[in-house]
Amino acid sequence: MPVRAAAGAQASDLQDEKGETVICRGVEAHTSGPMIQVEQEAPDFRAVNAKMEEVSLSDFKGKKVILNIFPSLDTPTCALSVRQFNARAAGLKSTVVLCLSMDLPFAQSRFCSTEGLDNVIPLSVFRSHDFATHYGLRLADGPLEGLMARAVIVVDENGKVNYTQLVENISHEPDYKAALKAAQ
Repeated sequence: MPVRAAAGAQASDLQDEKGETVICRGVEAHTSGPMIQVEQEAPDFRAVNAKMEEVSLSDFKGKKVILNIFPSLDTPTCALSVRQFNARAAGLKSTVVLCLSMDLPFAQSRFCSTEGLDNVIPLSVFRSHDFATHYGLRLADGPLEGLMARAVIVVDENGKVNYTQLVENISHEPDYKAALKAAQ
């Protein structure tokens, strides 16, 4: 059953031009557009892996996909979310976790290698305007303008979104339990 997390901004919270509202370093910030909604078809996007190869969401068709989206691995909460998904999603059948940020692929790869994280796939969207546009998660203003808001999206085997959470305060962790439940 599709679920939208209560912890995130709801459709009624949308700003006209600036999308969703989040708290970033103690101040209100806005995303570039409304976040994708449950039951929508997940738009395909391109991202770059550590080998500088393009990877698309469509490459994972037939699997459940958890999109762990965050501003940068150089922040404690972002790094923690990657570690948590690496540990918690390891046992899920036919499920892949894509960790998406604007970090360069080299930095993502170094982080995951150093940490021994091999149950997640780090992908950079630093040159992928399609992701930021279609998912509405690029920060349009505030201290981290240009990076992405913290969010989790679960896409089912058929490419439909069945869970979303826009984390209201970027310094907080996502609801791992709810996301993993949606991926079961």
